[in-house]
Amino acid sequence: MLQNIGIPGLILILVLALIIFGPSKLPEVGRAFGRTLTEFKSAAKGLVSDADKEEEKKEEKKA
Repeated sequence: MLQNIGIPGLILILVLALIIFGPSKLPEVGRAFGRTLTEFKSAAKGLVSDADKEEEKKEEKKA
C-alpha cells in the first residue's frame, strides 16, 4: 500500500500535516509517531520471540 504513494502523495501528506498541526507542532508529532513505531516494533519482536520459545519447548517435549 505505501509503495504506491509516490512523491506527489508524500508532498500532499506533508502539506496536509503542516495545515493541520502547524509548523511548531509538527516536530512533536513526528517524535511521538517515532516513539509509537519503536514501541510497536519492540512489542512485535517480543511476541515473535515468545512464539519461537514456545515452539522450541514443544519440539523439546516431542524429542
